[in-house]
Formats: sequence, C-alpha cells, structure tokens
Amino acid sequence: MPKAIILCYSFPHNSGANTMRVSKWGNSLAVRLPKTLVDEMGLRAGDDVTVVRAADRTISIEKDQRRQQALNRLTDMRIPLPPGCKFDRDEANER
Repeated sequence: MPKAIILCYSFPHNSGANTMRVSKWGNSLAVRLPKTLVDEMGLRAGDDVTVVRAADRTISIEKDQRRQQALNRLTDMRIPLPPGCKFDRDEANER
C-alpha cells in the first residue's frame, strides 16, 4: 500500500514571499494553497486532505488516499459479470 506524500511548509514570519492570508469561509477559516504545493502533491478540487499541526507555526498537509485505495481494491477484485449482463444507464437511473 503506497504511503501518502507529506509535505511540510514553514513560511518565515514577515516574509513577503509565500505569505498566505487567512480568509473567512462560512463559519471556518481558509488558506489558499500555493500552486507549487498543489502541483507537487497532485491535488485537484474536491480532493480530501488532512491538515495537522506539526510544530509551532508549521502545519502538515497530507493527501487522503483512502478513496483511490478503495477503488484500486475493487478493480483488483475483477469480479466477472454473469453471462448476458448488460448495464442500462436509463434503467439504473429510473425512480
């Protein structure tokens, strides 16, 4: 089972470079992730991440791989379908 990538970024206080602003988002606070971090971690909108306080003034962001791991396990099972089985999208979505 592959381990998740953990990247820790500690931005120097009062540094103009990489300083992020905390914004209000509903009842929560949010910080935009720098593009370089997003690219390094392979993040996309809708991905789950875990944010943990790693040390004083440092956080750890870990991409949650559980969904992909579950899909991989299902794919590896390769359960054969019964003969003549055909999926019909309209039939499956009828209510």
